[in-house]
Amino acid sequence: MNRRAPTSRKRPSAHARRSRPPLRRRVRRALPAPGRIAAGLLGAILVGGLLALINGPWLRVASVAWAGERYTPSNQLQRALASLDGAALLTIDASAVAAELQQLPAVSHATVEAVIPDTVRVRIVEKVAAFIWQTSAVRLIGVADGTLIGQVALRANLPDDMAALPLVDDRRVESRNIIVGDRIDASTLAAALRLSAVEPTQLGSTAADLDVRLTDDDGFLLVSEQPAWQADFGIYPEAASDPSGTLDERVEAQVAAVRTLFSFEGEPKISWVDARDPRRVYWRP
Repeated sequence: MNRRAPTSRKRPSAHARRSRPPLRRRVRRALPAPGRIAAGLLGAILVGGLLALINGPWLRVASVAWAGERYTPSNQLQRALASLDGAALLTIDASAVAAELQQLPAVSHATVEAVIPDTVRVRIVEKVAAFIWQTSAVRLIGVADGTLIGQVALRANLPDDMAALPLVDDRRVESRNIIVGDRIDASTLAAALRLSAVEPTQLGSTAADLDVRLTDDDGFLLVSEQPAWQADFGIYPEAASDPSGTLDERVEAQVAAVRTLFSFEGEPKISWVDARDPRRVYWRP
């Protein structure tokens, strides 16, 4: 009787592969979920729409409006804002535009606002006027640091607030070239404003008002129309190079000298006073 030889059975290997899920399930896991697909599509649509708005013909600057200007000419503002015309509204750098406007002589501060769909609004704040510098051609409006920020025609009536400012009548030859944007040097401006503050009564004068005039030959003059006389106060050097004392001290000494002259000789008799050196005052009838 024949017997089969016993067959050996292999033990399952510890490293045997586990059964894999069906192919359909694996494919479904590898593909994005429907929600993620929808979100991705929506994001792409939004980005594309935004790019279309930025670069397309819809949100383009068609109107630029500004307010707050008084001394700044409209043509200066138009030139400064010309680059905005037709620009993409959403890409405008408002800070850069405001900084450019603030380079204009009269502008102290500016704000720029983009308004959908096609407008840019500009608001400017101008510097405060401190004096009027009159030349043979024009009246120039100046601020405290001497910068000239605007102009008014010689024959134009000044508004009440400007009429109350100190006015210097500069008749020097070089004054013909002074324009908006220039700056009156500090020592000249300080002397002009100090003399503008001199009241007729401080001189012992009956004049209603005094004009401050600046010429090449005489320097600063105080001028009275009625009674008619002129007082030459001369040129004032910079404080650091003036051995005769401070500006205030020198002007006060000159004012006192003229007052003494008027009290002794009588104001109506005098047409010209040389008060450049308050220790030696000369006059002409």
